[in-house]
Amino acid sequence: MCGRYATSRSSADLSALFDADDDTGDGLEPDYNVAPTDPVPIVRISRSAEGRVLSRVKWGLVPSYAKDTRGGARLINARAETVTKSGAFSPSFQKRRCLVPADGWYEWFKRGPKDKQPYFMTDPSGDVLAFAGIWAVWGRGDDRLLSCCVLTTAAIGDLAVVHDRMPLVLPRERWDDWLTAEPADAEALLTPSEALVEGLEIRPVGARVGDVRNDGPSLVERVEAPLPTASTPDRADLTLF
Repeated sequence: MCGRYATSRSSADLSALFDADDDTGDGLEPDYNVAPTDPVPIVRISRSAEGRVLSRVKWGLVPSYAKDTRGGARLINARAETVTKSGAFSPSFQKRRCLVPADGWYEWFKRGPKDKQPYFMTDPSGDVLAFAGIWAVWGRGDDRLLSCCVLTTAAIGDLAVVHDRMPLVLPRERWDDWLTAEPADAEALLTPSEALVEGLEIRPVGARVGDVRNDGPSLVERVEAPLPTASTPDRADLTLF
């Protein structure tokens, strides 16, 4: 599951990295503690721009048929196993897939009744991660709102010890297909890349990330804490903070 993540790169860096026009108005700020409903960068295909654009949207999908935008806070993730069938997510999967750039994401492992250790899953080389996402347009004119959600899948490898779900992280060679492929072909991309996941770092970080009011690069700094193992007694009681 993905309920908190970090994205610190500038709009200039992201637009260059993803070969996308910058539609953010240079309005991106580093955010090391992204929470549901926060504004986040995505890379999507724009018909008017005739190609990729970097946009700033709300995290939490608001379908076009929604009466208001309040329900977006409950739609921050879509399960890869059901995204093609869900009434809330399927229309966006068919026509509006996106990449969600991230430095990494956080999960909390419950070591005891009142003891939760946060971990930051990231590329140890510092490369950006691209979560598979979908986006939607709600409203018109001044009320027009773009929003997104992150696809999740069953965790694999060592990540499954920390949490049973993980974002669907796309390797670079799948980026273009995810954005442009026909829906039937995009379904083939709904499984995680074992090679990419095996290379990720599981980094213990400090408890300050648990408060959304805290921000800054110190949140992703390594702290001394043991890595969870499959034999940890509370393995069956995994929880998102």
